[in-house]
Amino acid sequence: MFHIEPAPEQFRALMAMDATLGPVEMINLLRYREHAAYAEGSGHAPCAGREAYLRYGLAVQAFLDRAGARIVWHGTPRLMFIGPDDKAWDDVLIVRYPDLAAFIAMITDPAYLEIAVHRSAALLDSRLIVTGPANTALATG
Repeated sequence: MFHIEPAPEQFRALMAMDATLGPVEMINLLRYREHAAYAEGSGHAPCAGREAYLRYGLAVQAFLDRAGARIVWHGTPRLMFIGPDDKAWDDVLIVRYPDLAAFIAMITDPAYLEIAVHRSAALLDSRLIVTGPANTALATG
């Protein structure tokens, strides 16, 4: 099963979280379509999924800036060392928001929803994991 958008129960769970706790990091696992899947008549030029995600990335930067968010890490998976290797992710991205409220405000902004079409067209599969500070500290050397 592929996942691009949150299920209604996942969105309700997000909205039920304490949005004032922060910061939060959003871990994005991304797998691109070979060809972007824009709706018929959308007016968007055909392209590869990765290119559609780049269109999204360029457009979303202004929303990240307004939210006080920033990309803190971007990388390409090279090997699934522990765990099943049946899922191939093309990119992993971590975005830090000052709090969950900033993320929610961004993704519910009607102008953001207009550019999110590029994200949806680009992705074959994805995971978006909401993280925050750990409840316990890890021992360091």
